[in-house]
Parts: sequence; C-alpha cells; structure tokens
Amino acid sequence: MKATLEPGYVLHLRPWRESSLLVEFFSRSQGRVALVARGAKSGRSRGGSVAALLQPFTPLQCSWRGRGQLRNLGHCESLGPSLRLPGRRLYSGLYMNELLVRLLYHDDPHQKLFDHYAAVLALLAGDVADSEEIPLRRFELVLLEELGYGFDLSSDGLSGEALDPDAWYHYQEEYGLVHLGADASPERQPQARTQHRMARFLGADLLALSKGDYSGGARLCAKRLMRQALAAHLGDKPLNSRDLFRQSD
Repeated sequence: MKATLEPGYVLHLRPWRESSLLVEFFSRSQGRVALVARGAKSGRSRGGSVAALLQPFTPLQCSWRGRGQLRNLGHCESLGPSLRLPGRRLYSGLYMNELLVRLLYHDDPHQKLFDHYAAVLALLAGDVADSEEIPLRRFELVLLEELGYGFDLSSDGLSGEALDPDAWYHYQEEYGLVHLGADASPERQPQARTQHRMARFLGADLLALSKGDYSGGARLCAKRLMRQALAAHLGDKPLNSRDLFRQSD
C-alpha cells in the first residue's frame, strides 16, 4: 500500500530501534496509519529535518509505502505553521490525540472526523471566547458517531419516546439514554446522590445538548455523559492526558 502527499497530523511518536521513529499519523483519506521514519534520530541532515517536522499539531502532507501494518515514511513536508496551543488547550489537543490512538483502527478512513479534528485544533489555536470544553464535547460526539457508537440525545433508546425535560436518564451502552423513573431522581434519593452522580442526567439538559446548547447545567451534563460513553470503549487503562488536566486544576 502507498500514499502520495497525503494530508494529516502526527498523533504520537516514539523511538523505533536505534535510529528511527514510529509515527502514528492521522491521514484524511486512509485514517490512522503507522509509519516508520527511518534514520530520523540519526542526526543526519535529512533525518534531522524530517524529525523536526514530525510534531503534533503541525499540518503535514506525507508519502509512504509498504506492506503490512507498518509503512515506510517517504517524503514529508509542512502544509503550514505548527499550531500553538497555550495552557490547557495543549492538554485538550493531547487528549484528542490520545483518544484517536486508543479508539481508531489502522487503515480505517474517517474523513468527517478528520475534518472536525482539524477544525477543533484551529479553534484551540485561535481566540476561543469560551473555554475549550465545548469544542472537546462536540469532538467526542463526532468521534462516537464515526465509530458507530453514537446515540440520540433527544429520545429514550429503549422505548423510542422523546425525552421528558423533568425526568432523569442514565446511559446504557446498548441503547444510549434510558429513563430512570421519577423515584430515581437525586431529590428523591439524597443518600444516593454522591454515589450515582455520574450516572444520572436530567432530560432538560440532554434536550439542550441535542440542540447544541451547552449553557447552564448542560455543560457539566455533557462532560459526565461523554466520559461515561467513552469509558465503555476505552477499557480499564486510564487516559494519560486526563492527568494533565487534574494537575493544572
């Protein structure tokens, strides 16, 4: 398999054998691909220039060829300046990269997801009036949809009925949002409020999210809901990038 001047971004890289780098590259038409940048650590002129380019958040176009899961990186050039993500926005970019490495299969194209990823990076590198949370939540929703794990934010996944703004719901991997019943609301069960706060979502907040409204309680609802929905597919291994957010709080 080969590609010629395919646009994309470096998601992750690590040393490979004595003088090379193993690059996880997110390309627009071929999805996530594993590339070996031979001699990139050697310090020679060509290897050094390639290594300098292979950095996260730099728009690139790369060529590669080879059989099997590992391809040999050929020509690589920049499509623009590296995006500078200040403060917590850097952690947000690393978080997106880690999600893509953990959840995308190799050689599985997701052009819509790629375009959305590039758009969120541009937002994070620009003058985002609000916090980075809302672009991240929207990215998580698109990621789940592209992986085939999306769910309706406006209806009960079990009954098919529209959500009741005053009712409480929880997330089930098989169905999405499922009604809990009035007796399960935190107000009715104050002793269980702390234990189950990550599993309960108010219908009004979910309906706001379905319309793209992240104001009021919908913002926290989205964070908790996306964390729970992604956890079902990430497994037990924690995300390293989340530690960065905790350390900065």
